[in-house]
Amino acid sequence: MTVTERVWWKDGTVYQIYPASYKDSTGDGLGDIPGIISKIDYIKDLGVDIVWLSPMYESPQYDMGYDISNYEAVHAPYGTVADVEALISDCHSRGIRLILDLVINHTSDQHAWFKESRTSKMNAKRDWYIWRPARYGAEGRRMPPNNWRSFFSGSAWQWDEETQEYYLHLFAEQQPDLNWENPVTRKAIYDSAIEFWLKKGVDGFRVDTVNMYSKPPGLPDAPISDPGVFEQPASMLFCNGPRMHEFLREMNQLVLNKYDTMTVGELPHTPDTAHVLRYIGSNDRQLDMVFQFDIVDLGQGKTNKYQFEGYALSDLKAVVEKWQSFIAGTDAWTTAFCENHDQGRSVSRYASDLPQWRERSAKMLALMMCAMTGTLFVYQGQEIGMINAPKDWSIEDYKDIESINYYNSAVARSGNDPAVRDHVMKSIQILGRDHARLPMQWDATAYSGFTTNKNGAWMRTHDEYKSINVASQLNKSDSVLNFWKKMLSLRKEYKDLFIHGSFKGFDMTNEKTFVFAKAFGKDKAIVVCNFTAEEQKFERPGVNGKFELLISNVEGVDGTESVLKGYEGRVYLVN
Repeated sequence: MTVTERVWWKDGTVYQIYPASYKDSTGDGLGDIPGIISKIDYIKDLGVDIVWLSPMYESPQYDMGYDISNYEAVHAPYGTVADVEALISDCHSRGIRLILDLVINHTSDQHAWFKESRTSKMNAKRDWYIWRPARYGAEGRRMPPNNWRSFFSGSAWQWDEETQEYYLHLFAEQQPDLNWENPVTRKAIYDSAIEFWLKKGVDGFRVDTVNMYSKPPGLPDAPISDPGVFEQPASMLFCNGPRMHEFLREMNQLVLNKYDTMTVGELPHTPDTAHVLRYIGSNDRQLDMVFQFDIVDLGQGKTNKYQFEGYALSDLKAVVEKWQSFIAGTDAWTTAFCENHDQGRSVSRYASDLPQWRERSAKMLALMMCAMTGTLFVYQGQEIGMINAPKDWSIEDYKDIESINYYNSAVARSGNDPAVRDHVMKSIQILGRDHARLPMQWDATAYSGFTTNKNGAWMRTHDEYKSINVASQLNKSDSVLNFWKKMLSLRKEYKDLFIHGSFKGFDMTNEKTFVFAKAFGKDKAIVVCNFTAEEQKFERPGVNGKFELLISNVEGVDGTESVLKGYEGRVYLVN
């Protein structure tokens, strides 16, 4: 494949759906596959080309479906395999592709494979997971095999009383890690998790935690970066292990290459662009593209994400420039996104969710994102400008295991210090994964039209659903929803420039505005965004040609104005 070869997953826009929170068709308070099917025409009308469905597999739901107990079955409240087949068919009949979430670093502890693995040290599936004997400290105290910290707080090791060994879980204790060193295990994963669904017509996968399958030999201790506790962050050890690239090549050779698929990998803790390029070069097919999390990680604490430290606009600009530019002159491809199921809402994170600025902020971010190089990913509700949960919600209103575990552990470590409790809560109010998981806001009826259940949805509905919903925006020409539709249409119309063009930033230390150019051949565009509520002076960058305003998120602007209004965004074509 050459640098310029066009394939469907490059030019397409992806719309991510979180099944629990999209649309409830049965009245049980939980979203489901038939609910998604009922909204296919809405999705088509939005102007997207690919739907990414977050995990819908059979699961005990300790981690919202990322703990899978059967890859070949569907979580019963969501529907059936036949429902997913109907969704595939309905998407394809409208020219939309469907990709699934591929979660193969770990399974649920309720998966038949793990149940068998834990029955005995002699069981044939014992080596399908990562088991180790205890080590012993002072006074013969039993300790985990190493000091790795789980992403969900506490040790990454769980003691199993029955067989007197520990098993590794980088995430929740209910999510034991699979042993990718075992070729029999790998073959089972390929057959059950991947090919089963490709045979049913899915078009690819978003690959969860794609760089964690290969653990370092000997599973050494992590360096001490958080003094005072035994468990330490260890991502520098278990991410990008020695056999990672080998495993991904094998996955392609044995399964994916038989189908016309796309793969997008979740690639955390990999800041080195040269290493990222090793994963996504098209001549050595491992992944088609990856998510780089620097933009959504902005402001996170160094030892835990929920120690929010804030960031400057120049930090955001540097991140965008790095990942927009790193594929230049290569055979690789990139992604553009600022929301997903694990992040706070972009309007609340990067702009302003105050009532007077919310809509304009949402449109400015839409304008900026639609001008980005790479495959664009839009998360459900982003298209109507959904925002973070209100600040007066208590920790009891949150559901996510990551937020709750960290809140409880941090408060306990501090002896219930009010200052610590308040800071953790403020961090969760910005970064919590639950913000993206609130029920989709369809209309102003009870529970935002998401469910008919008289007791409400599985999770509290946002207080602002009456003012932020699809129904109120569908026929309003200047709504956030219709602005997104317009921007996605322009992105397709000028796809050479926006999807495939090169990126150049201007005045990158400016903490108020973000100005960048896109270029493809002789075609050029200038994108201008004011990230403040105050008016900002706008000086056109030194780009030769006549500036013609393509679009603005403020009514009545003709493009000649030298001042940007609060949260104003513009795109100029330069002829």
